[in-house]
Amino acid sequence: MKQKGKTLLLLAGFATATIHIINKIEYTIACTKNMLSCPDNHYYEWRFGKIRYIKKGQGTPILLLHNLTVGSSSYEYHKIIETLSKKHEVYAMDFLGYGLSDKPYLTFTNYLYVQLITDFIKNVIGKRTDVIASGDSCPVTVMTCHNNPEVFGKLVFINPQDLFELNQIPSRQTRFLKLLIDMPILGTFIYNILTSKEAFKKTFQDTYYFNPGCIEESEILAYFEAAHTLDYHSKHAFSSYLGRYLNINILHALKEINHSIIIISGEEKKNSHTITDNYIYYNNAIEAVFIKETKQLPHLEKSDKFIKQLEIFL
Repeated sequence: MKQKGKTLLLLAGFATATIHIINKIEYTIACTKNMLSCPDNHYYEWRFGKIRYIKKGQGTPILLLHNLTVGSSSYEYHKIIETLSKKHEVYAMDFLGYGLSDKPYLTFTNYLYVQLITDFIKNVIGKRTDVIASGDSCPVTVMTCHNNPEVFGKLVFINPQDLFELNQIPSRQTRFLKLLIDMPILGTFIYNILTSKEAFKKTFQDTYYFNPGCIEESEILAYFEAAHTLDYHSKHAFSSYLGRYLNINILHALKEINHSIIIISGEEKKNSHTITDNYIYYNNAIEAVFIKETKQLPHLEKSDKFIKQLEIFL
């Protein structure tokens, strides 16, 4: 029995060491291309860690906020920053836990990001700012604007999150999922499977783009890198996202916002019209535009058409 026990321990140790090595290799492969580097990089020393942001151009300020799905970063806006910077002072920020910003081991929440956006506008930009938010960062922007309306100008929401999905609070199952992903070796291994290059390629084909032929290899590589840079710490924001810790009911805040708002959605995204109609129901001052032959990322897939809509609104 003792011999069997020793054998099992040795096998367990060998398996653990093997998984650890596989994890290290995955992170190394993901970051070899250095897709997220940018000559316009700056860092804001925030209370919970360094926040990487890009600053470019002169004029009225615009803050670009990326989606909060895994692999997201300010790279999401790389096709429109140059054009916007010709007339505006553009800031594109990596949220804490994403991109090249610090990735501490903590539970990421809507309120954490509300405070980050508030502090960033007040301490870095220093004046009233128009905001373009994508996907899951739209509810965060709504809450931030509701709490600090004086620092916001016009708001642009790109395919905002479903209002009714935001009501889904952490459950026993999602809390367990967060705990699992946060585990040092096994959780990292599971995370690496879920965020492989092939997994991102499938997400782009099924969810992000309408026309798979428009997908660029560099975009997949950038998301792959963003999900793995700074080693295993990249997984903590993802575990909070899966655990629904970023969800919050924004109906009250949405009703009370008195700012110019436009929603730009992908025509081919599932339920995009229903989601947009729900936002307008709670705030009938919201304008809506749909870009044909796009899904979740119209600013990447049809950046020229997206820019035209922005120029009209801004």
